[in-house]
Amino acid sequence: MRVLHLGKYYPPARGGIEHFLENLLPVLPGEGITPAALVHAHAEGERRWTPFPLWRVPTHGQLLYAPLSPAFPFWLNRMIRDVRPHLLHLHLPNPSAFWALAIPAARGLPWIVHWHADVVPSRIDARLAWAYRGYRPLEQALLKRSRKIIATSPPYRRASPALKPWREKVEVVPLGLDPEHLPPPDPEIRRWAERTWGEGDRLRLLCIGRLTYYKGHRVLLEALTQLEGVRLLCAGGGELAAKLAAQIRQSGLTGRAKLLGEVSDARRNGLLATCDVLVLPSLERTEAFGLVLLEAMAYGKPVIASDVAGSGMGWVVAEDRTGWLVPPGDAATLARRIEFARTHPAARHRAGLTGRRRLCEQFHIQACAKRLAGIYRTVVES
Repeated sequence: MRVLHLGKYYPPARGGIEHFLENLLPVLPGEGITPAALVHAHAEGERRWTPFPLWRVPTHGQLLYAPLSPAFPFWLNRMIRDVRPHLLHLHLPNPSAFWALAIPAARGLPWIVHWHADVVPSRIDARLAWAYRGYRPLEQALLKRSRKIIATSPPYRRASPALKPWREKVEVVPLGLDPEHLPPPDPEIRRWAERTWGEGDRLRLLCIGRLTYYKGHRVLLEALTQLEGVRLLCAGGGELAAKLAAQIRQSGLTGRAKLLGEVSDARRNGLLATCDVLVLPSLERTEAFGLVLLEAMAYGKPVIASDVAGSGMGWVVAEDRTGWLVPPGDAATLARRIEFARTHPAARHRAGLTGRRRLCEQFHIQACAKRLAGIYRTVVES
């Protein structure tokens, strides 16, 4: 069975959906599925070879975090002609996927929609609330036309206003990854990571993610001002880099917190392997799952994450077993959780081991691929 995936980007571009596709697509052939993918081109790094057809459509910047790609419908039509898929797998949010509503060749195929996150009418970025007024009718038309909708966690399925009219055709398939894709860092990368952490007996606190409005870096830095004996590294670039750098200087955190910007996958994995705790302080349901939590669990690291109502983060993290949950935006509680992790190394160790087991039992990419292959067959045969 041939399945064409429509995504936003693909690695080396950073992002949860991108890393999920990088894990999923190579293992689908083991379930009898021949994948192909159509994504937007991204300027970051060199393109990677893939064992399946992957086409990258040119883009002309972004508008409200969405790539501008007027050639996308042309390439979608061409790829349908060349690949001859039995099914379209649309990964949302991605406004370019709306072209499937207008292209006859796409309308002639069954679709499933992978609902990675709502487009949240954000209280933090007011522009998104206005933009969603135009986005919602197309989003709902896409959902109506789909045969199946995949949600990534039970809480997100229950809480999503966009999915509410279509819940009878929503199935939950958690995101997954293959821990073997995250090997121990080689000696050179480990030496780089150790130098980057610096000397001293301090808790190594790692935050990975784009420096953007909903990720909560500001709250994390505020929590750090209430702590001693903690070293924070933030890996990722984004539009808030200058503001966060200024906050570090003004809060007297220079030497205790550092923004690394974008780092290579090897260095990112080196930081994960050598940190003590990963923290994900996101503020809104735009953070629908938190795939980076699984990456930390793959390295046996405990996690601290925001318990955002309706997000999958509070479902992925088993409270006091694989890590700890805090109310979003609550710097004082976040500081207390970090301090507990700092002063209880045995609890950190137990949480890391439990997280690794939980990943292999519940969030392995092979289980995800098997579930999706079954859904593909059900949709196509019907």
